[in-house]
Amino acid sequence: MTVKEAVRARTGSAYEVRGGDESLGEGEHTPPGTSAATADTPATPATVAAGRAAQELGLRRSEFELAVHLGLIAVTAGPGGGRPRVHEREIARLREDPGFPDGLAERVRTVGTAEGAALLGIAPARFTRLARAGCVSPVTFYLNRYRAVVWLYLADELASFAVREPELLAGRTPLKMRTMLEAGGDRRARNWRGQRIDRLLKRTADPWARAAVEASALDSAHLAEVVEDPYERAYLARVRPEPVFGRPGSVAARETMGELMLADDPDEILWRRINLTLGLDLAREERPAPHPGDAPGTRMTPAPEPTSRVAPPQAPPVAGTAPPLSPPAGETHSGLREPGGKRLLARLGWRRRSDG
Repeated sequence: MTVKEAVRARTGSAYEVRGGDESLGEGEHTPPGTSAATADTPATPATVAAGRAAQELGLRRSEFELAVHLGLIAVTAGPGGGRPRVHEREIARLREDPGFPDGLAERVRTVGTAEGAALLGIAPARFTRLARAGCVSPVTFYLNRYRAVVWLYLADELASFAVREPELLAGRTPLKMRTMLEAGGDRRARNWRGQRIDRLLKRTADPWARAAVEASALDSAHLAEVVEDPYERAYLARVRPEPVFGRPGSVAARETMGELMLADDPDEILWRRINLTLGLDLAREERPAPHPGDAPGTRMTPAPEPTSRVAPPQAPPVAGTAPPLSPPAGETHSGLREPGGKRLLARLGWRRRSDG
């Protein structure tokens, strides 16, 4: 599909059909492990294995797993904590979509640099510059035979970008973007990391699990500075949500995933520390982390509901600028004054590190 075809598709009835059930597909208001069609059904519905569900939906296994990651397909944990399964009613709901099967397959179609450039009608070099500048964000990656990271992008998102920002597909690169690229900037890993964290956060409402997702972007040194209690750090590691189908299978891919998960830019590191600090405040209000010697249930009792609670700030737009580093004196980024006049940055224990 070319950009012109994508524009026509998005302005015609086909786009309305595909976009009309977006809220259903994402399942953001459905508790984890429950499909939208069966959330209120008391009886246990029939489920099928992921492989069979992929076949019935006309998807390759990799496409199916990406659809689950994107929130397009709701899954439930298997018996005894086994492999995730899919309710038959969820499959029926997807198959009843007027655009099935092409609509679902198109929403999870991924392309590399060459195919993405062809889709946008630009040279691969320009596509790479747009991706490095953060204009388009990768959704996944694989390692080639040289163990180099090859980023993949959602074709659907590229078509949306072409409609939204046609001026970036031709002509001279904007000065700000050109300056950033000439300085060696590359936002691909950061954007992939931010979107992955956002999708994990949507899968849980537990404050400790949400704090654990934020903690996953910090290395051990930064994490220890923000979370001084080793038992809290151990608890964060234990409750951290993982992707539904786990990490990549090969050792090299798992190592690469571990490296890519860590924030590596000073302003991104500071942003994750801020989110983790505020997330921990909410988690501690809900319940303390368990410590050795605690009587069963004594530390897991939810704390009384506070008079006001402020959720941690959402991550900034992936292609936008970093959050301000210096909030007003005595105030957090959420606008609340810290108890005792302590500033948030002091609580973070932030120490600027030299690049060398």
